Amino acid sequence: MDKIAIRINAADIVAVALQNLCKGTAVTLEAQDNAKEITVELAEDITQGHKFALRDIKKGEHIIKYGYPIGEATEDIKAGTHVHTHNIRTLLSDSGEYTYSEEAAKTAAQSWQEATRAFRENVPSVRVYKRQDGRVGSRNEIWIVPLVGCVNKISEKLALWANAQFCAGEPKPSIDGGVEGFFAWTHPYGCSQMGADKETTARVLADLVKHPNAGGVLVVSLGCEENNIPYFKQFLGEYDENRVKFLVTQDFSDEIAEGRKLLTELNAYASGFKREDAPLSSVVLGMKCGGSDGMSGITANALIGRVSDAMTAMNARVMLTEVPEMFGAEQMLMNRCVDKPTFEKTVNLINGFKGYYTAHHQVCYENPSPGNKAGGITTLEDKSLGCVQKGGKAPVAGVLKYGERIESAGLSLLEGPGNDIVSTTDMTAAGANIILFSTGRGTPLGAPVPTVKIATNRPLAQKKSLWIDFDASRILTEKSDDVRDALLSQICDIVSGRAQSKNEQNGYREIAIFKDGVTL
Repeated sequence: MDKIAIRINAADIVAVALQNLCKGTAVTLEAQDNAKEITVELAEDITQGHKFALRDIKKGEHIIKYGYPIGEATEDIKAGTHVHTHNIRTLLSDSGEYTYSEEAAKTAAQSWQEATRAFRENVPSVRVYKRQDGRVGSRNEIWIVPLVGCVNKISEKLALWANAQFCAGEPKPSIDGGVEGFFAWTHPYGCSQMGADKETTARVLADLVKHPNAGGVLVVSLGCEENNIPYFKQFLGEYDENRVKFLVTQDFSDEIAEGRKLLTELNAYASGFKREDAPLSSVVLGMKCGGSDGMSGITANALIGRVSDAMTAMNARVMLTEVPEMFGAEQMLMNRCVDKPTFEKTVNLINGFKGYYTAHHQVCYENPSPGNKAGGITTLEDKSLGCVQKGGKAPVAGVLKYGERIESAGLSLLEGPGNDIVSTTDMTAAGANIILFSTGRGTPLGAPVPTVKIATNRPLAQKKSLWIDFDASRILTEKSDDVRDALLSQICDIVSGRAQSKNEQNGYREIAIFKDGVTL
């Protein structure tokens, strides 16, 4: 018989309903570690993903879930009672103190190494595009990158023409090679910006120009913008003139004709790339969650964490972002930092984002969203502890600033907000070839790279089959290793061009750049 509820950690004093449960239901939680089997009769109806008390809880007592506090009780709570926003409050504040334990880090690393030994010995092969800088692309597309919002529509018009001219109007991956589509990454910035904001725009767009999923790039400028071509080239650095072309629209009487000429040249160049065999470890993986619910940390994020562990064991580069959704779970990550300098960078990452909130006169714990709460997430600690499950148990090997590109193997923490479009763009700019995106509420959003939507629950996977790529609720009824391997196999198919992610099929691909300054 299927489980109807789960106690995630033996120390937990709440359990999570895995399906809608009625008042009076007797729920038995199996023994685990030092926790004995326990049966609780529900005092009220409990919705899937929501929590109920395993024992009487006193006002002011910490509520333990995932083995960590997710808040404190604001009133006495009886066993079997719904535990949610009406009787819990956050424990978070705008500051925190953190400690580093070398012994804890070594113990965590040893446990991870033992659990993932098989993946170091058996690395799957994929078919990818090998680039001159040593990176690989999961796609061979031509990207059109406007330097300023004023030329967005020109860029889109050029992409539409090129897809009709060279791709029969239907961009899609190939199992062999050649150009797989033309895409314009429009945005509203590039002018009326100053200081760090202007630099951020240039840096992120330069990262997109350098991205290995692009076999060729057309950079489109108006000509008089702040982020003009001479300024932009300071962030771009060295580039291949065959791969990257520039169009200043104010310089031509017919900029569309000139753009078509440049795209024709880029198509001829990029058409020469063919897929080649490479280890899965050469692929860069990004991890994200959006529209989370109470099942996220139990199914989809936990499953992504197992994939993350497998790929980091292969020596792949994997990144976890959404810093505000680490608040309340940051010590868990800090306990896995490979050394003290990495721990200190992680502390700075966390405190830097808290400082961003307070500088704008906002509290750092104004989260979760209404949709999160409806799905069973109560506090930011609750959300964060579920969110960081995507990082698995791998050592934290690196910390990246916003706009930096990932270089080191292993799990890296990437500076960025929780906002879905900004954070998926952030991971793309950092070099992700593919993004695993868990969701409990559903979202059609996609990044410039394949964005694999992983449902936390079966009803969502069935209802939104046109959005969802993988149903992680399988982990509740099937062997977790089998489900992990099935997702790894799907990743290999998508990376190799044998399949498309649903966001690619739907044409749902876009970018957003982080902004933190005035507009002139």
